[in-house]
Amino acid sequence: MTALPGETPGTDDAPAEDAPAAPAPGGGADGPSPDGPTAGPDAAEAPEAAAGGAAGADAVDVVAEAASASSAEPPEAVEESAKTEKPSEAANSSVASADGSAAEETSEASADGSDTAEGSADDSETAEGSADAAAAAELSEAQAELAAQRELRERIEKRKAEKAAPISAGGGLSGTAADLLAAVRAVESGEKAGTAFFARTAPAPAPAPASPRPDPASAQPPRPAVPEVPAQQAASPEALEAVRAVLAQGGAPEALARPAVDALGEQAAERLRTDPWHLLTVSGVRPEQADGFARALLGSECGPDDGRRTAALVGRLLEQAALRGHTALDAAAVRTALAGHAVRDPDAAVLNAVEEGVALLFGEGGDAEPDETDAEDGEPDEDGEREADPTADADAAPVRMFLGLDRYALAEESLADGLARLVNTCEKTADWTEAAAGAPSPSAAELIRTVASAGLVVHSGGEAARAEPAALIAAARGLGLRAVGAAHSEDGRRRLASATGDPATAVTLAGLLSGAQGPGRDEDGALALDLLVVLDAPQLDVEGAAVLVEALADGARLVLSGDPGVLGSAGAGRVFADVLAARACPQVVSRTPDPGPIGELVSGIGIGELNQVDAPGKEVVIVPVRDAGEAVHRTVQLVADSVPRAFSIPAEETQVITVGHGGAAGTRALNEALKQRLNPGPGRFGGFDPGDRVVHVPAPGRAVPGVVRSADGEGLHLDCGGAPVVVPQERVESSVRHGWALSAHQAAGMRWPAAVVVLPGDAAQGLSRPWVYTAFGRGERHLSVVHGADRALPHAVAEVPAQERTTRLRPLLEALLTPDAGSPTG
Repeated sequence: MTALPGETPGTDDAPAEDAPAAPAPGGGADGPSPDGPTAGPDAAEAPEAAAGGAAGADAVDVVAEAASASSAEPPEAVEESAKTEKPSEAANSSVASADGSAAEETSEASADGSDTAEGSADDSETAEGSADAAAAAELSEAQAELAAQRELRERIEKRKAEKAAPISAGGGLSGTAADLLAAVRAVESGEKAGTAFFARTAPAPAPAPASPRPDPASAQPPRPAVPEVPAQQAASPEALEAVRAVLAQGGAPEALARPAVDALGEQAAERLRTDPWHLLTVSGVRPEQADGFARALLGSECGPDDGRRTAALVGRLLEQAALRGHTALDAAAVRTALAGHAVRDPDAAVLNAVEEGVALLFGEGGDAEPDETDAEDGEPDEDGEREADPTADADAAPVRMFLGLDRYALAEESLADGLARLVNTCEKTADWTEAAAGAPSPSAAELIRTVASAGLVVHSGGEAARAEPAALIAAARGLGLRAVGAAHSEDGRRRLASATGDPATAVTLAGLLSGAQGPGRDEDGALALDLLVVLDAPQLDVEGAAVLVEALADGARLVLSGDPGVLGSAGAGRVFADVLAARACPQVVSRTPDPGPIGELVSGIGIGELNQVDAPGKEVVIVPVRDAGEAVHRTVQLVADSVPRAFSIPAEETQVITVGHGGAAGTRALNEALKQRLNPGPGRFGGFDPGDRVVHVPAPGRAVPGVVRSADGEGLHLDCGGAPVVVPQERVESSVRHGWALSAHQAAGMRWPAAVVVLPGDAAQGLSRPWVYTAFGRGERHLSVVHGADRALPHAVAEVPAQERTTRLRPLLEALLTPDAGSPTG
């Protein structure tokens, strides 16, 4: 293996991915707006970014988060932390630091495509308000998608409540969780019916067994109206005033009032007064700041082992882990992190969090709670007690215990059940031999034959392999089946439509779930599909995948297609990798290589080799730089002059990709320089001018490129892939940012005629093989690498694999499906 030419000595600067400037208690120049902090557009990067691209154990991730709290803070916050080293002194510290500013604690570590690993991965209920305000008469894709997620969680919560015994604990719960607990108790006691608590339509009846489908052109049902999604209720003036009073009493800035009400509901003031650590639910608030707030309100009543404090800390640790892609954490890692937060009895703290409903406890591969059948093992002795098997403990392997948030646990269980349902209800005797004979390639023919006899199939391959799912969709429609392909982005949808030759066969996942695209729903409420092919499947997070599978009818076929080498999903989970690893279904591996010098380079990176490639047409160009300043200068020169002149690719079709948002050559610095050169202006519309390239984040995990057209009283008007989008004024700051330069996580699932990848000297800690593979593969005709990372680049390709994520989907699938369900082909 040889490294790319033109390497220059790097520097030992700070990591390229610094946390985006975000408000924390205390306000300041960069503090929260009057509307409060929200998940911003730099708050949705894939979890790998937060880990600096290096693989690490869960314990390392969690402990580092606790241990590095002071070192990651600005000098003022460090000074404050120094005053709170002792638990009693920590409780006395004020929430606000010297100047009120603090590094955003979610860092750049939460969702991909929309920046989840560079920011915050709010759950679907919190992100409800960030959807587009498009036409007033119809709902946005993001709103409908979030509504579907809420409906799924309500259904699986209800199923779980029906099986569970009444819960005696849970007094520390708040918000939706508290309401749900009260509803479960009332239903179980017979006091009220379940429908009294949930304002939703009755669940659709179970779909009937699959039957032969008529021709899609003649029998497509009319598209149902998108269900009405209640708009997020504005906080009442009374609630805001009450919260401001509590915040003032505790020494916290009033600017946190609105986000506190958004997170805790109309009773936020009362909840904060009785449990001040609820303040940790507000983005940007750190544990030591919540401790100071609690001390001011409770005085000597609170301490480091207060159950309210430890429960809040456990919830926060799990939320932070979700930003890195984990759906669960090793209980030992949680205990270690709690000790780092001055909790004297971490074991008791973990048990308390489980009893309060903050977290669920699992054994390795399943629920840690004893199964009912366990009580039947062994015969009772004379005293009525059962005898234990003396060999049981000796033979049993040590069981690792995990903690997880219920939203991800329920989503993984629902997804596993749904995938098993598709596997078991599919017609396995279909004969698609004739359709396979007309396939354009052997790999496409193999995919068609495999799908004919399986309800779930995994297809893997590079960019050129996308032609195979397109051939499958065309073949299925030729057989009279209702078949479509769903892509992660609008760009992916257009490329799929071009490959199939029929725009009706290609949708985005968000458009499919919202009803804005695709065939709509059948009379049973399921998607009116016989075959769904999901492209860019590695971008599926566990909650989105659960919603999607739940929407498929019995007998439908599902194909998950994607490149396993790219960066993972923005949200928690690793659905594509877990299904592959569980061998839960047939797997088809494409034999179609990516063409050209870029394809050759990327293919080598996928196996850990950074090779020199022959590029006679300058398809791949290395531009060595000495420092970040030169990297920015050369990047602007490439985009504005060199690439358009040499390849006739205009600047608006060239995408810049860099490691992180912060730093001297991060997306912020690059976007500022590119705007000055390509579209200078005063930024009179909230920092934007007509003609600015932007990226819009309608919901965590989704980044939609667009162009600013205008602005008025309604908000900022964008053109996103030909679709008009209006972002309300109050959402512009939190959901729109300039988009000449993106991170690799945001760019995943999209391609441009030319890509300029910027690797400054301080980028080493953000590089990994999946990052390089993803970034280098975004250019179709040309790739320029602005290279100042020296040996860090070949090192990352050869020795830094993808960050492992702790999930439960694989063991759940292995328990439900037969071991030989997935034999790879191709």
